[in-house]
Amino acid sequence: MPPIFPFTAIVNQDLMRRALVLNAVYPQIGGVLIRGERGTGKSTAARALAALLPEIEVVADCPFSCDPDQPATWCTLCKERAAAGEELPRARRRTRFVDLPVSATEDRVVGTLDIERAIQKGERHFEPGVLAAANRGVLYVDEVNLLDDHVVDILLDAAAMGVNVVEREGISFSHPARFILIGTMNPEEGDLRPQLLDRFALCVDIRSVHDPAARMLIMERNLAFESDPEGFYAEWLPREEALSREIARARQLLPQVRHTRGDLAVIAAMMAEMRVDGHRPDMVILKTARANAAFEGRTRITDRDILLAAELALPHRLRRHPLQPVEATLDNLGERLAEARVQVAQKEPSLAEEVVDKEVLPEEKKTHVEVETGEMPSSEGRERPREPVFQHIPQWPSEGQWWEGGKKIATGESFTPRRLDTPLDRLTRSGTGRRSTTRTDQRRGRYIQARPSPDNPDDLAFDATLRAAAPHQSRRRRPGGPALVIRPEDYHRKVRVRRMANLILFVVDASWSMAVAERMEATKGAVMSLLTDAYQRRDRVGVVIFQKNGARVVLPPTRSVTRAQKALQDVPVGGKTPLSAGLNLAYEVITRELRQHPDLMPLMVLLTDGAGNVSMSDLPPQEEAHRIAELFPQAHIRSVVINMEHESFDQGLAQALAEHLQAPCYRLEELRADALAERVRRELDVQL
Repeated sequence: MPPIFPFTAIVNQDLMRRALVLNAVYPQIGGVLIRGERGTGKSTAARALAALLPEIEVVADCPFSCDPDQPATWCTLCKERAAAGEELPRARRRTRFVDLPVSATEDRVVGTLDIERAIQKGERHFEPGVLAAANRGVLYVDEVNLLDDHVVDILLDAAAMGVNVVEREGISFSHPARFILIGTMNPEEGDLRPQLLDRFALCVDIRSVHDPAARMLIMERNLAFESDPEGFYAEWLPREEALSREIARARQLLPQVRHTRGDLAVIAAMMAEMRVDGHRPDMVILKTARANAAFEGRTRITDRDILLAAELALPHRLRRHPLQPVEATLDNLGERLAEARVQVAQKEPSLAEEVVDKEVLPEEKKTHVEVETGEMPSSEGRERPREPVFQHIPQWPSEGQWWEGGKKIATGESFTPRRLDTPLDRLTRSGTGRRSTTRTDQRRGRYIQARPSPDNPDDLAFDATLRAAAPHQSRRRRPGGPALVIRPEDYHRKVRVRRMANLILFVVDASWSMAVAERMEATKGAVMSLLTDAYQRRDRVGVVIFQKNGARVVLPPTRSVTRAQKALQDVPVGGKTPLSAGLNLAYEVITRELRQHPDLMPLMVLLTDGAGNVSMSDLPPQEEAHRIAELFPQAHIRSVVINMEHESFDQGLAQALAEHLQAPCYRLEELRADALAERVRRELDVQL
């Protein structure tokens, strides 16, 4: 295996490294999500963590790396072998690092049951997936926000339960799936749903290092590693081994770490005062605080442990909705904890001293680690490495450390619009989620029907195959042969549907005709309100503005609502109205996206008064705009026009433009209404 950049050689990013180490000490914390810009060391840190973890003892020939000393956690195969009296062979090996690709399918993640073998030979055969390979190791998911939501659900469910159960056509198989889950993402490329964000126990937001000396050190270490990887790793090996021993000792000390009921009361009071949703954060903070105490060699958690745990557990849980400012921040977190401690002491003084006598891990979840040297550290502390791995771990964040202030942009009055019943909504499910479904040949999505697939057993539809074979059994059966004879010509393949991405491209008129303050604020308010729907539907969004003599893309198509907000924050206004340039650029953006993503379903939302006065050719401005508008229905691109002109001055130009786009035209006031007329739904509900 080629040398990996040492974990201890990473410059700064101490909080990220501490979050990773605490998950290594106590994997039941539930994983860590690292959010940050490109090139900030997210992947390097994740890979380096696995390299320094202690060796583990496994059942030598088990594909799931079962622990031979923990029968309760064995896979189905190991349990069956042990029940038959077979002695399971042992082996020691390094902790695995498993990288999950963005294109991973559900079957690739959970594994598959060989239905063909089950039908033909009556044997149960399981093909392990990613979760099997990651058991008792590190599962790394880069760009987790780009994975299909249902795949992320599967990963987080397995991480929470510690077991993977695969059921296909009445055949069931289970195996342990305990792993350190590390996800990374660039927020500019889109967000995770809040429900999925919450399932990651810890979250660290990292940014580029701005100190010139630190940036020089990063370059020097990277150049040294590139020129001589083995020599560089050998130089840092003593520190890597020291940290590895620290983790091993912390794992042994963890079952002895205690807390008082007062600690529980303080954590609960803080979470209630900060109005954090759900109860998962409370448990995450407690587990993380215990892991940090064990790592620092203590058997009692302190306020420092709770503060550090809160830093790591709360950044992704404070914002209730990405289009709203957060209701609480991590500012003054130390003061919040002190106030909670005072309140608890005043309410029930006895809680502060009431120690939970035995806060140990369940027997089946203990991690057995052999420590090569040194004794178990006492509760008074233990000897630390001479050169500490973490130079600075703050007790609580400075102002704005985790949150960019939650500043609200001046978008005017936003409102909750009635959903536009567009063609993108024809194939839909109730509630939130991606709106459009389409058939797919990949092993993704929901099984809806079957189709003949002679000689091809891929993604076999067992029920349909059985029905196809049933009429032929009387002539196929032979004495002493199988009760059911299936031949390749009987095979049927599953037909699946899955949610496809949609593109909502907002095209905004920012000319003087729209530049009256209240009109522009209303325009921004309309876009932000429609973005609410786009976010709930998991659509990609883009923004094009046109003004003066041209048009430009202020937001390339993205799933990041945060980027959309920033793009609208400082929209320049003024100048003439190059309506045709805006339409032409919108057409180019959509067609380019369609070439890259043929299954994309686009919708243009045009906000304008329709009064174009700048041409790109010799044609009159309005005629040129109308000709370009006609390209959209010819390319099967659906559009919606929102007339931003005041009703008293409306000349019907927006309506005329909508007719050339073959699109409905709404007034802003109609979107504010409690309901859209049924005629609007009929007008939009057309065959794609």
